[in-house]
Amino acid sequence: MLFTYYRVSVGHHLKCEGRLVIQGHGRYKIGDNCHFISKETISPVGGNRVVFQTFFPDSSIIIGNNVGISHTIICSKIRVEIEDNVLVGGGVKIYDTDFHSIHYEERLQSPDPGVKSKPVRICEGAFIGGHSIILKGVTVGKHSVIGAGSVVTHNVPDYEIWAGNPAVFVKRIHQEEKVNE
Repeated sequence: MLFTYYRVSVGHHLKCEGRLVIQGHGRYKIGDNCHFISKETISPVGGNRVVFQTFFPDSSIIIGNNVGISHTIICSKIRVEIEDNVLVGGGVKIYDTDFHSIHYEERLQSPDPGVKSKPVRICEGAFIGGHSIILKGVTVGKHSVIGAGSVVTHNVPDYEIWAGNPAVFVKRIHQEEKVNE
């Protein structure tokens, strides 16, 4: 009933351990074979629930196929897209908006005219380490890794590891490394 009320399009074989929280009447699409962990007692990494929040009818959260998400909050004023085969660790936050202006006078207005929002895209095969924050306008490249606890403020190219606050380049991921590990 929750999926029908919030107009959530769900693919085949969704596994959700715990309760998924959906807020707002934007567009939600969840692909095939997704696995969400949304129960405090399941993962020792931490976090509370999986929460999807859209702010406007044309806001969207799009989740691809074979995506694993643990205790993550995703907020969208425009669009947050997570492509196929992505893993999102416990306690991660993904925001496509600043929520509030940096200018005091604008924050006093309702609505706040200085709020900036830009779409977020997590590309195929990326891994977002636990407790990281992905901010507005960021694209995390194909097969890239974000280290635990990172704050990602800039685009991450394909096949790279980034970590820190703010996240910075650590090293390239080479396919031949997998064979030698």
